[in-house]
Amino acid sequence: MYAYPPPPPPYAMLESNQQYYANGPSAYHRNVPQYPSKYRKSSFAATCCRCICGCCCFFFLIIVIIILILFAFYHVYDPKIPNYRVEGISVKAFDILPDSSLNSEFALSVRAQNPNKHIGIVYGDASWVTVSYMDTTLCNGKVPAFHQREENTTVITVDLKGKSEFGSGLQQNLTDNVKNHRIPLVVRLKVPVNIVLGEIPLRELKVFVNCTMVLDNLAPNSNVGIISKDTSVGIEL
Repeated sequence: MYAYPPPPPPYAMLESNQQYYANGPSAYHRNVPQYPSKYRKSSFAATCCRCICGCCCFFFLIIVIIILILFAFYHVYDPKIPNYRVEGISVKAFDILPDSSLNSEFALSVRAQNPNKHIGIVYGDASWVTVSYMDTTLCNGKVPAFHQREENTTVITVDLKGKSEFGSGLQQNLTDNVKNHRIPLVVRLKVPVNIVLGEIPLRELKVFVNCTMVLDNLAPNSNVGIISKDTSVGIEL
């Protein structure tokens, strides 16, 4: 049978002089407590702080650059909101048919003023114009597409046609309005426009015009007077 070596002692320690103790440290030996080092944790925290500070400085620089660009743009180009208003309306047809429907044709004149010295406006195709009476749409049309130059005023003629249901209640209200020579109509307009700097088109905007007016008559092929009107303009980015 083979003889196995004796097991290692339960405790062994080397002193600074490399002396081996098989049965544990001497009575005069003192163990120095060991503490985990915090260097790695402190280094990681410092790296994170530097990264966060760098990102904050980068974003702050970007914001400053954007503000400077916007300031330069407004200082150089001095952008102004265009002005829109309904100049007049003429009635080509306004007939109540035997089936209680209304056939109407209008020609609407809209004055568009571009007061900007360095900015042009391109009016797009996807526009619509409606004329309504007592929340009932009478006719509709669209603004012709064109390029309006700087410091330009253009009167746009919009042809509108439509056929709508016009029941006895609406007919009675209209009859009373005609007798009093106060016929309320609402004109709504929406047109996409592109801002142009020189020959460079920028992003598309949408212009909304809402005009509430009171007319003195709706007789076809006659002079229609506008007694009062209230126009509001909105822009959607």
